[in-house]
Parts: sequence; C-alpha cells; structure tokens
Amino acid sequence: MDMVTQEAYHRQRMIEYCGTYGLTKTALRYKTSRKTVNKWRKRYDGSIESLKDRSHRPHSHPKEHSEEELGLIKEYIKRNGRSDLLLTYQKLRERGYTRHYGSFKRVVRRLCGPAERKKPKKKPKPYQRADYPGQKIQIDVKYVPSRCVANGHKYYQFTAKDECTRWTYREMYDEHSTFSAKDFLTKLAANPFFPIREVQTDNGTEFTNALLVIKANHKTLFEQALEDMDILYHRIRIATPRHNGKVERQHRTDELRFYSKMRMYDLADGRKQLAAYQAKANDYIMTCLNFRSPNQVLNDYLAVM
Repeated sequence: MDMVTQEAYHRQRMIEYCGTYGLTKTALRYKTSRKTVNKWRKRYDGSIESLKDRSHRPHSHPKEHSEEELGLIKEYIKRNGRSDLLLTYQKLRERGYTRHYGSFKRVVRRLCGPAERKKPKKKPKPYQRADYPGQKIQIDVKYVPSRCVANGHKYYQFTAKDECTRWTYREMYDEHSTFSAKDFLTKLAANPFFPIREVQTDNGTEFTNALLVIKANHKTLFEQALEDMDILYHRIRIATPRHNGKVERQHRTDELRFYSKMRMYDLADGRKQLAAYQAKANDYIMTCLNFRSPNQVLNDYLAVM
C-alpha cells in the first residue's frame, strides 16, 4: 500500500470518528483543524478514492511559454543539439527571447527528455577569485585533435585565461616546447588591455624543468622570460589539473565550439581559423559572469582603471 492510500484510510477513520464524537473532539483527537475535518467530511462520498489528494497543478499559467517561443526553441535545438545550451540561449536572446536561462533549460528538458546523468562532481574548496584583470593568468596547452589535421602533423594550442574577467587568448604552434611557450608569453604580454602580475601553469616541460632531475636548477626560456618581464610564476601541485580548472574548462568549450567542426591543412590555415574564432570567442556569455561576456566585464574594469 502506497503513502497516498494510507493517508486516505487515515482520513476515513477520522470521518468515522467524527460521526460518533463530533467535529471538535475529532480535531483534537487527530491533531488537526476543524476546517480540515469538515473539508474531508464534505468530500467523502463513501469511496476511498474521494479521500485521496487531488492534483495541485494550476489550471492556467499566465507566464507559460507561448507557442511561438516553443517553436523557436525547438528550431534551435534541432539545429544545434543540446550539447551547448548556453550558446543556444545567447542566440535565442538575439532573436528576442526574454526568458531566464533556468526557464529555458526546463523547457528543453521537457521537450527533449532529461540529459544523461553524470558522475557527482567533487565539491570545490573555497577559492579567492582574482580582484582585477591580470592579477593571475592561467596558461595551459591543448593538443589539436588529429581528426582536424589533414597533413598528419601534430599541432598545439597554447591558451591563457584571466581569472578575473575570463578573457582568453589563444595561439597555435607546431612545436610543444619552451620556445613556443616563450613566444606565446611574449604575444600575451603585448595585449593592450592590462598588465600581467602573475602566471600559473602546470609542471609540463614546456614551462619548467622543476621535475627533471638533471635540469631542475636550469630555467627554461619561458621561466627566464617571466623573470625578465617581472611577472610572478606559480606552478600548481603535481597531478592536480583542477587547480588550473578555468583554462581546462575553456579547452573543453573550445573542443565543442571550434575543433568539433574545424578542418585544417597546415599551420598557417590553422592559425587563420583560430584567429577568426578568437576574435568572437570573448563575446560569448558565461554563467559564471552572470550571463555577460568576458569583453563586457573587462570593459567595466577598464572604465575605472
């Protein structure tokens, strides 16, 4: 017997008690109000079904999505799928959609069914966010997927992400070396928006020799460049990529929005396509920025700096 049926039988016994001892004594005996007892007594028609709770769903919903809005959502979900709902939401807003992101996701879930369940994520420890642009930049390397490359060579994307504004800078290289890391740092430091105070990387040999027994005390070209530019250097703990989580998450987004549809023939072609993506990527909204883009947040800081 389920809980709903058990509750109905409980109400039936209450009504039978009321027929013998009256409304007031029944309310005291069953620790409820006279109004509740009277409601169920009037509703009771002799069947146990009449004592079960009715649906609490409202008869009308004045803020319900219109057919036009539902049709617009179906069109974009059919075209783009549900792998990148945030970008789809931004495109819908450009078409005049005014609902909140949470409402949009509920509608998608109702139209397309629930998404696949993921493993529960680890609860992150409290982290002090950077207070101003350039206070800390996370840098990492992404391997360009082999399916994107026509000539069979290996290419690498160096990525830098500002912790404060989430502003991101990318460059592509055909060499996974400290020379490429130094060249990337030089181009990053030349950005006209803000000076860089600190850089954070993992322990890869393109950044540091700290884990190499023989060369542990020898600075790489990347470390030397940081010292020459008077930029602080921080290495994350070994085997903890989550400590570089912001740039790691950006790599996953780049894989979804760029590399899943990209095909390159050589380094020049790859750099050209990446530059086109770079030119618009910082205008995409982000949930962590309260549905604003990195460029919008950066402009707010630049206005008072």
